[in-house]
Order: sequence, then structure tokens, then C-alpha cells
Amino acid sequence: MPTYTAPGVYVEEIPSTQKVLTSAPTAVAAFVGFTASFPTDDPNDPNGLAPRLVTSWTQFESLYGGFVEGALLPLSIYGFFLNGGAQAYVVRIPNAEPSGEPARLELPAYDRSLGLPLAIESVEPDADLTVLVSTADAPDDEDGPAPFSITIVEAGEAVETYDDLTLGGPRDAATVINKTSTKVKVEIKLAQDTDLSSQLELLKPGQYSLQKAAPKPVAVSGRKFAGSESARSGINGLAIAEDVTIVVVPDLLTAATKDDGSLDLGLWKAVQTSLIAHCEQHANRVAILDAPPGFTPQQVKEWRSDVAQYDSAFATLYYPWIKVENPTGSNGSSEILLPPSGHVAGVWARTDESRGVWKAPANDTIRGVLDVERSITQNEQGILNPIGINAIRPFGTRGIRIWGARTLASDTDWQYINVRRLFNMIESTILEGTQWAVFEPNDVSLWEGVKRTLNAYLRGLWQAGALFGASPDQAFFVKCDETTNPPESIDAGRLVVEVGIAPVKPAEFVIFRISQNKQIAN
Repeated sequence: MPTYTAPGVYVEEIPSTQKVLTSAPTAVAAFVGFTASFPTDDPNDPNGLAPRLVTSWTQFESLYGGFVEGALLPLSIYGFFLNGGAQAYVVRIPNAEPSGEPARLELPAYDRSLGLPLAIESVEPDADLTVLVSTADAPDDEDGPAPFSITIVEAGEAVETYDDLTLGGPRDAATVINKTSTKVKVEIKLAQDTDLSSQLELLKPGQYSLQKAAPKPVAVSGRKFAGSESARSGINGLAIAEDVTIVVVPDLLTAATKDDGSLDLGLWKAVQTSLIAHCEQHANRVAILDAPPGFTPQQVKEWRSDVAQYDSAFATLYYPWIKVENPTGSNGSSEILLPPSGHVAGVWARTDESRGVWKAPANDTIRGVLDVERSITQNEQGILNPIGINAIRPFGTRGIRIWGARTLASDTDWQYINVRRLFNMIESTILEGTQWAVFEPNDVSLWEGVKRTLNAYLRGLWQAGALFGASPDQAFFVKCDETTNPPESIDAGRLVVEVGIAPVKPAEFVIFRISQNKQIAN
């Protein structure tokens, strides 16, 4: 307490014992799969494997390229942003390796009629090189084209420069460069009898990058999808992205398709099992799984029950696949079949923003969907819903909607998506918002401060409609006293708080009981 020696008015700020908790984010997605390219601006991650946050489709395009044949992640993340998503981590799975061929380039002539007179290829395979072409001013008393210069640039630095070059003659570009260069080889593509005497310039000045050969596809195993936390790769690399709450792996079709066109359902299950294990381990995120394509309702039921056999509150499953616009025009079709997980993740994010994480992300339209792979009936959904398969169904003028809100848990306490995600949010919020209590004196004052903080937060959730009950006492309780903190617990350095909440569950079955009322005359 300060000591006052002079008369006057003094103001003292007293820290509040009640802290204000702000709910943890709930709509941060992560996409694991294949991309057209990858960012190379991080020296600690030269292959672009570590999770990278993007907040728009435009940013994703600039870092990872756009749509590309054989990769479904770009289409999925486009659907995520289209449906209301705002934040997504991208984890690239390498599905190709360098070609092992030289990078090549053909330089254009200043006169278009001469075509591409100079071919350059790298000495080292897959070299990342740039060529700068410039033209010198020819003396007025000399006839013929002006000589040109070629500079080879590697990693932003000029490593070789050749001046006063021509196409033929003593300073022939191919002869001069091939004699001394350790970076490139040059070939003149002009016919020997080509007359260049009337040309003022030979090559078009500019900056040109050598083009690498297309990478060679490689098989992708379940282990590569799983990745490693220490290497910051694959699904497990998402451990460093602590704010992730939704995880999607949309590229299983490409990885699991065999040479004969059939699906490797063993790989499909292995990857999804790794994803579920990751979500359960971190306990703050939920996996959105895709059923294999091409299955009838009976087949997907059998696959779910007899093959996959998932049982987790941290995973959901959607069926069937959806049809969206094909931006690449591959296979000559204007539509392409896509796993629904990316679009569904966007609907989750939109629901969280507009209604709250406690609202089941169902009975809402999916933007950007042209059709579903297979329409299912009410009776067919009747065999899928009890085993946790959430249907995507067309409803005429009401559009194509998500028509299910279940997890893959057999425990009925956790069978609804919104209940699991509400608890995830509350647990993350309490974990982050009560760090101030660590190392505080473990006495009644601390107990009361923690109770006030949690009561205020949970009351706010109840008022927002997240908790069930006519009063706060019916909706939640917070207990932190001598019964939860006996002397032996205090001696062990533990502060124990018991929190109970009554979550709001969705009205999955709306039932009207209607009977015929016969009026009796008086």
C-alpha cells in the first residue's frame, strides 16, 4: 500500500478478482492434401510442408497455386471460403518428385518472323535459373544487328554474364557460353543460311525463367498423410496450429485410387483413423470425414459398420459426394465430383458466425453445389442416421442441404456435433482464460475469484441460448470450495474446479400429434 505524505486526493487502481473470458475461436479449419505449388519464402520450410494460414481464396492461389487436375484440396478450400469460412491452415502433402530433367527455355527473337532462335537448358536437373537478355547500342558506322548480353541469375544473384554476343560469327552465343558456363548449355535454332544482316536487334530484351519439367507422380502412403509433429508435416504437423478446430482431408480419392481404377479402402481407413486419433489427442478439433464415392446407401452402411467401424465424438461423416463446377475442364466435363467435407466445413463456420457453435450445422444450404452424386430417400436416410452418417440431400426449391448433425460416437452423450464442439469451445476458453490462477495463493479468495469468472462466462452462454434451462441454476454449476480442494489436494499444489453444463441439443425429430376432434352439440 502506498504511503501518502502530502494532503490531497489520490486514486488507487484495484485489480478485479473477476476476469472476463472471451470464447475461443471455433471456425478455424485445416486442409491436408495436394496443391499445384507451394510457398518457398520460409527458409525453415523450403518444401512448403508446414501448416500455413490463409484467409481468402486469393491468398491461397498466390501461395499454393489455383485449381489443378488431380488435386481436390483447391476445390475444397474454395468451397470452404464460398460457404462462409474465413480462416484455414493448409498442409501440403507431396505427391510428386522433381523430374530429374534439365530446365529449359527458348528465347524469342526481336523479329517475330525468326521465332525462338536460342535454346537454353540447365546443366543441373530442375535448376531454378533466370536469364536476363539485354541489347547493346551498336556503333553508327557498323552494319548488322546490335550484339546482345545474357546474364544467368540464380537465387537472386547474377552468377554468369556474357557480353557482345551474336548468332553466328566469332562471338556466337552458343560457342562462347558453352565453352565456359557451368550453369547452362546453349543451342542456336536458326538455319545456317538465315540472313540476319537486315536485323537491328536479335533477341527480345527481358527476363525469362527456365521452365522445369513436370514433376513425376509418386505414390502417397498413409504414413505420409499422417506426417510428423517434429517435421511439421502431414496431419500431425497441425500440432503447432493450436487454434485449429476443424480438420479436412479431401484428397483421399487421388491417393487411394489403384492402377485398375478401384479404391484402396485400406488406405482410406488408415488415413481417416490417423485423422481421428489426432483430433482425439488434441481434444479441441473435430474431423470431417468423407465416405468413399460411388457407394449406394446400403454399401456405405456396410462400409461404416463392417469396415471403418469408427467410434469417436471427435469425428463426423458425410454422404454422398457433391457435384460442383469443373474449373479445369478435365475429362471434357463441366462438372466434377467432389468430397463434401470442404463445403461442409464452410457451413460449420457460417453457422458459428451467424448462430453460434451450439447451433447444429444442419438444415442449411450448401453454396456452390450443382447436384449430389446420388439422391437418397427418407427411408434410406433412416438406416444411415442412427450410425452417424450425415446425409446431404436436395429439397427442390429449398436447395441442397445438410440433413444430419451427428458424430460417430456410440456414447449418446456425445452423439450431436454441436454438443461436442460447444464443450470444445468452453474447455479451450477456460484453459486459456484461467492461466492467471497458476501460482496464486490457493485459498478461499482464489476459489471465489475463479467461481465468479466462470459463473459470469457461463451465464453469458446461457443468455445466448447455448445452455438448456429456465434459470442459470438449471443450466450450469461451478463448484470450487473446500470439498473440491481438501488439504491434501492443496498440499499437492492442485486447484480443482468442478463445472457442469446442460447443453442445448438439436430438435432432430419434430413430431406433431394430430387427432380428429369431434364436436358434441349442446
